[in-house]
Amino acid sequence: MKPYNYRFDKVLTFREQEKTETEVEFKGSVEAFETVATKLYDLLKKKEDTLTEQQVKMAVGFSVNEIHYYARFISSLEKRIAVVQQQVVQARSKMNWYENKLLEKTLEVRKFEKMKEKDREHHRAEMEQLEAIQLDELSTLKFRRRENR
Repeated sequence: MKPYNYRFDKVLTFREQEKTETEVEFKGSVEAFETVATKLYDLLKKKEDTLTEQQVKMAVGFSVNEIHYYARFISSLEKRIAVVQQQVVQARSKMNWYENKLLEKTLEVRKFEKMKEKDREHHRAEMEQLEAIQLDELSTLKFRRRENR
C-alpha cells in the first residue's frame, strides 16, 4: 500500500504561511487602532474635563488671562483632536483592509484543506479497492492450487 502524498502540499503550506503573516499584520493593525483610539479618547476626556473646570471657574469668577489661557488650551486640544481623529479613520480603514485580506486567505486555505480531505478520501477508497482486488487474486490462486492437487 503506497503512502498518501498530497500533490498540492507545498501550495497549502505556502497559503498557510500567507494566512499566518496576514494574521500577524491584522493583529498589529488592531493594536495600532486601539492605541490611536485610546489617544483620541484621552484627548476628548481632557477637553471635557477642561470645559467642566472652566465652567466651575466662571461661576466663581476668574481673570481675563485665565479666560485666554483656557480658550487657547481648548483650541489646541481641538486641533490635536482633529489630527488624531484622522489617524483613527486611517487606522480603522487599515484594520478593515487587513481583516478582509485575512478573510480571503482563510478561505483559500480552507479550499485547499477541503481539496486535500477529498483527495485523501479518494486515495483511501482507491487503496481499499486495490486491497480487495489483491485479496480476490489471492483467494483465486489458493482455490486453483487446491483444485490442481
